[in-house]
Amino acid sequence: MADLILVGFDDEATAFELRAALVKLQKEYLLEMEDAVVVTKSADGKVVLHQAVNLTAAGAAGGGMWGALIGLLFLNPLLGAAVGAGAGALSGKLTDIGINDGFLKEVGSALTPGGAAVGVLVRKVTGDKVLDRLGEFRAKGRIIQTSLSKEQEEKLRSVVEAPPA
Repeated sequence: MADLILVGFDDEATAFELRAALVKLQKEYLLEMEDAVVVTKSADGKVVLHQAVNLTAAGAAGGGMWGALIGLLFLNPLLGAAVGAGAGALSGKLTDIGINDGFLKEVGSALTPGGAAVGVLVRKVTGDKVLDRLGEFRAKGRIIQTSLSKEQEEKLRSVVEAPPA
């Protein structure tokens, strides 16, 4: 089972830095994420989701390849690739894996203009090591919501919200 963690920031740059740090921790096998999304709210109030994986592009690439292969069977690989890419892009656009996009847009609408949040769905984590490595984000954010236990949430709050010692 995965745990949801939402951390809010006053600026977009810090949110993108946190996502990059989490990706680095995942590459070091200290963390296993199912999804990591940065939600931003522009000065005019527009909410944008910055997904880690662009499913539309991935679907178009995969669909184009399969379409070209099927098109070869009917002696028209270009038409097959075009149809496959279109179908793949559509299926990628309609697919929602990880954190629900509607929920993230609700979170984004509650942000202050210019603010951002990072939504992370974590499968596995080496808690103490990850919290130690996230020290550069101390007192820069606020916990919006988690599905962690009270004890785990308090440890996370002590890093993200507490002023430096």
